Amino acid sequence: MKYLKFILSLLLTTAVFYGLDNKFGAIPPIGKFLNPYSGIWQNETDETIDGSVVMNGLKEEVIIHYDAQLIPHLFAQNDIDLYRAQGYITAKHRLWQMEFQTHGAAGRISEIVGKAALNYDRQERRKGMGYGAEQAIAKMQEDPETAQFIEAYAEGVNDYINQLQAKDIPVEYKLLDYKPEPWNAKKTALLLMLMTKDLALAENDLERTNALRIFGKERFDFLFPDYINSGDPVIPENTDWSFIDLPITETPSSQMALGSISKVMEKPDPDNGSNNWAVSGDKSYSGNPILANDPHLSLRLPSIWFMMQLSTPEHNAFGATLPGALGVISGFNNHISWGETNARRDLVDWYKIEFNEEDQSKYKYDGQWKDVIYRIEEIKIRGEQSFIDTVRYTHHGPVTYDQNFMGNGNYTGFAMKWIGHMGGNNQRTFLELNKSKNYDDYVNALSYFTAPAQNFVFASTEGDIALWVQGKIPNKWIGQGKFLLDGSNPEHDWQGFVPQSFNPHTKNPERGFVSSANQRPVDDQYPYYVLEDWYETNRNRVINDFFRPDKKFDIQDFKDLHNNNYNLKAAEILPEMIASLNDTDLNNEELKMLEEIKAWNYMNDIQEVGPSIWISWWWRLYNLLWDEFDLKDVAIRKPASFHTIALLKNNASDVFMDIKETPKTESAKDLYLISFKETVEALTKWKAENGDYNWNAYKATHVDHLLQGLPAFSRFNVPIGGGSGIVNATKEDHGPSWRMIVEMSSPPKALGIYPGGQSGNPGSKHYDDFIDVWAAGEYHELNFMQSEEQTQAVIATQTLISN
Repeated sequence: MKYLKFILSLLLTTAVFYGLDNKFGAIPPIGKFLNPYSGIWQNETDETIDGSVVMNGLKEEVIIHYDAQLIPHLFAQNDIDLYRAQGYITAKHRLWQMEFQTHGAAGRISEIVGKAALNYDRQERRKGMGYGAEQAIAKMQEDPETAQFIEAYAEGVNDYINQLQAKDIPVEYKLLDYKPEPWNAKKTALLLMLMTKDLALAENDLERTNALRIFGKERFDFLFPDYINSGDPVIPENTDWSFIDLPITETPSSQMALGSISKVMEKPDPDNGSNNWAVSGDKSYSGNPILANDPHLSLRLPSIWFMMQLSTPEHNAFGATLPGALGVISGFNNHISWGETNARRDLVDWYKIEFNEEDQSKYKYDGQWKDVIYRIEEIKIRGEQSFIDTVRYTHHGPVTYDQNFMGNGNYTGFAMKWIGHMGGNNQRTFLELNKSKNYDDYVNALSYFTAPAQNFVFASTEGDIALWVQGKIPNKWIGQGKFLLDGSNPEHDWQGFVPQSFNPHTKNPERGFVSSANQRPVDDQYPYYVLEDWYETNRNRVINDFFRPDKKFDIQDFKDLHNNNYNLKAAEILPEMIASLNDTDLNNEELKMLEEIKAWNYMNDIQEVGPSIWISWWWRLYNLLWDEFDLKDVAIRKPASFHTIALLKNNASDVFMDIKETPKTESAKDLYLISFKETVEALTKWKAENGDYNWNAYKATHVDHLLQGLPAFSRFNVPIGGGSGIVNATKEDHGPSWRMIVEMSSPPKALGIYPGGQSGNPGSKHYDDFIDVWAAGEYHELNFMQSEEQTQAVIATQTLISN
């Protein structure tokens, strides 16, 4: 029984059972939890996927066919019924996940778990997550059709909630002792805000401001150059931009703001990104374009994604959906396919705000005092009184850091300007993509997309391939947003936006393929300012080198590239690191490990020890080199790995090579030796405690339940290679969260997989049944049904009927 392990661990933590009807600490009311009629035992079943279900508001019946992977294929006669049914079916399989994620986005976790989550909730409120969702709702309501579809989706979710019996409530509600609440449009907007946050808020403006103050402009510019030519931008180099006739914003003569901060809020994983690519028919084995996508996000159970087919007589789409949002997000229909990677454009700026001394209710702007707008955030805390956080808003955005929250002074604060606060109808983009038929439809669909900036790849049955860098991009002056800006100076405001038609894009390039892997979008000839910040520099080059040869590519080639474990970063610096070592400086253990790393072929395969030695050596070397950045009470960011490698190879005696705490003046050669010896010591100790340090054991990939304190609902030691900066970007708990390959035949043929399962119920066999397939580099063939009568691979059918 899947729950037996979990229940035993729970009981072991419960010393006394006087709380049989009361929740105490992190433990649920045991009596309710173990009730044989409504408790956890009732969740040890798979979902019902046949029969008829009565739903409110349906115009006509909706047919749902299930295949062996528990993928629902929805056939409705109109869009309203389709999205109402999508809401119902998604809630049926993923209700707790979709609601918990929106509670997290709204800063409402304290309502569920108590005061331990208060700081997290305050951060989300001060980022303006709820405010941004409200602006998005207002924008979506300007579009009656989108508003109608979102309302239908919410009604479908609520139909499911209203039919739930106590025994069928997802186990996490029982564990945490709370109940689902009605779904609404704001929850969908919050889910989309959550994705915007995870893909946009890894900026470093405040950290760079501190680094500039500490190291001075000359050294700062050396360490953090405005342009790093790492090669292979998203849009091919030497693209003709002469059609652009709107000039870049002129750089003002005013000075930047001075300020510092000791600590910043927790940020998303900097590796949140993706790969996507498409080849033209000329480079395809069949003459049909082929497209692939694999978003890199946290590995979680239930999975971020949920596969569905959504069909009406007018359109028919299949792919990965986000539980809580409408339509297919990464997928295909009968005419086109599409997928996304994070464009990592700078859409967040920070402004220093000066408040009046009397009551701090006004802020200085353009020589005058403007009134702040107060947003009262009531954070409910389970078992305690609510916490009231008063957040001041300026025309820039919320004052996130001030004297009440992580700020440095009584009369100053730092306000966040974020495109996510401006409102947008991102949902419309995906609704339109689901029914698009050609390139023009695809471009029109993208016009609604605001944030986060994404690289949308495209292929069609007409033979076109394309890629657009899409989002609402500020037209910044050179350097704007690199550091803290002056919130009192109108010249530091965003002065306008780049028109969509001037966003970087390419259609049917001469080279016969398009690709993106979170690298810099354009070369230095693009006329608008592109901040050099956290772009990828390795995966993109491996992918493009793969497709450059004059050859035809087939589906197996696409699979091989998705699962490619080549470590380009190591290949570019490790030979120099190894060559710097002298055998006479090493003991027997060190010589043995040196031979192991010399024998490595730069593939991060699970049986290899080389990746473990490399990653341990690299990070020790990196941190030794940048020890000047190890400062107390200063928020600061170390230089990028790509620039670090260039420094080690080309400036081996730079002053940064010197270790501050030693009397000797070190060079790169010294750092190589010191860090290698530390690596041998660390791995020898690790081996004694854990066994062999092959890459599978050392990386120890795991897929955690969203409540990370539930190991019984998680998967550990998943045997998969790869790593950060590798095309197969699988780290310990982060990596390819969805893999898709689509050949644009008529109809399209597709493969898909993700590290999870279709069910959100840990008691179901479909909870994690995709993980082993995903880890092995395999896929499920997606059964793209062309009609509800095509039932060869169907294992069950459920019909939704109107009351």
